[in-house]
Amino acid sequence: MVKRTKIVATISDRRCEVDFLTRLYQEGVNVVRLNTAHQSPAESVKLIENVRKVSDKIAILVDTKGPEIRTTAMDDSAGFAVITGDKVVVKGGSDEVSSRSCLYLSYAGIAKDVKVGTSLLIDDGDIALDIIQIKGDELLCEVKNDGTIKGHKSVNIPSVSIQLPSLSEKDIDFIHFAVDMKIDFIAHSFVRRKEDLMAIQTILDERKSPIKLIAKIENREGVDNIDEILDYAYGIMVARGDLGIEIPAEQIPVVQRQLIRKCVLSKKPVIIATQMLHSMIENPRPTRAEVSDVANAIYQRTDAIMLSGETAYGEYPEEAVKVMTRIADEIEAHLEPDAEINFIRVNNEITAILAKSAVRATMQLPIKAVVVDTLSGRTGRYISAFRGLVPVYAMCYKEYVMRQLALSFGVEAMYLEPRFTNKHEFVHEAMRMLLEQKRLSLNDTVLVIGGSFGPSNGATFMEISKVSNMLHLGKV
Repeated sequence: MVKRTKIVATISDRRCEVDFLTRLYQEGVNVVRLNTAHQSPAESVKLIENVRKVSDKIAILVDTKGPEIRTTAMDDSAGFAVITGDKVVVKGGSDEVSSRSCLYLSYAGIAKDVKVGTSLLIDDGDIALDIIQIKGDELLCEVKNDGTIKGHKSVNIPSVSIQLPSLSEKDIDFIHFAVDMKIDFIAHSFVRRKEDLMAIQTILDERKSPIKLIAKIENREGVDNIDEILDYAYGIMVARGDLGIEIPAEQIPVVQRQLIRKCVLSKKPVIIATQMLHSMIENPRPTRAEVSDVANAIYQRTDAIMLSGETAYGEYPEEAVKVMTRIADEIEAHLEPDAEINFIRVNNEITAILAKSAVRATMQLPIKAVVVDTLSGRTGRYISAFRGLVPVYAMCYKEYVMRQLALSFGVEAMYLEPRFTNKHEFVHEAMRMLLEQKRLSLNDTVLVIGGSFGPSNGATFMEISKVSNMLHLGKV
């Protein structure tokens, strides 16, 4: 059985050889992620070209930086040490150089958005500063734990709405670069509300680009506004690193489960990310807690699980992918049909009704696979949302649609030339291809969902029969 949970692997331009990418793909990687916070468009070109050399089925996802705050550069790259109780002056000024006498942040308007008692968490929360006085644009802060403050480190401000623009100039440059390079997904960081996504969608619409938007949920605002965000996003990424700093860590498992359910019920893909196999950056085997973390996400019916440093710069990238694939295979073998299938929104859509009926049929009949034809990927996504337990083969008429389905649970997408004049020709060709690839046999029972009025008119029919019968429906 082919694993149904998809794997996203973060890849650096410093390690992106074709042989390396081929091995990761063979071990189970479905989507390659580029983190723009650590590379430029020019540095990304080789990586993208190499991914395309490996397989046209691998989707590419590009992260934007989004509205983040960081400490500014320092003359001393080692930073400066602080101890509990020290006082530190903090000001906004992206072009200023930070030092012990004044720590500058990349957001000029910081003093307007915070108040006395607000905490500034530096470098993923390693250093905590509490604001004890605000005087004009200057913040006087008290250090809450020993450590070292360095330049270019992240700054989180829990429970504070920061008035930063959604897109930086670097983000805009990368969006245009993504369009030019025919990237499949843009994952926007620190999405707070629907307007953050609309700003990117406007650019994509102007460029007539089919790129899909993934909203990275990594702060309280994003969690609170998830319903409106889902209306404008193709899917979401639960980015647990910053999210675990912005909200209490003990709430993360609850929020993760809630966000997965929201996505499943809305028929939107969801990725669980950050530190899933973090120890494998330096060790050849994961901890038991990490295995349980990955398994828990799969039990909760996530579409995809993500590797970050494990594959970007870790010592054991291939082993990390193998571990994820083995966990997925094991857990998926024990999954039961989703009890909440009745709560998934169908909104009087024919495609959704057919998808729901198809998954129900697979629970009651000895159906070996579901085969769909899809122009936009919608039918494949909808079948995926109902989380059936048999393989779904999506026949796509556009290569970018095939890659976009690389994020959908249980769907294996394939490209078909759009040359059919009726449903019989499509069914015949789909069966022929699946037989040739040894994915089905003549005596297997299959369920087919397709459109009777051409690929652009959506799904209109469902048929169930043996492959041998389907082959006689039409000939290309």
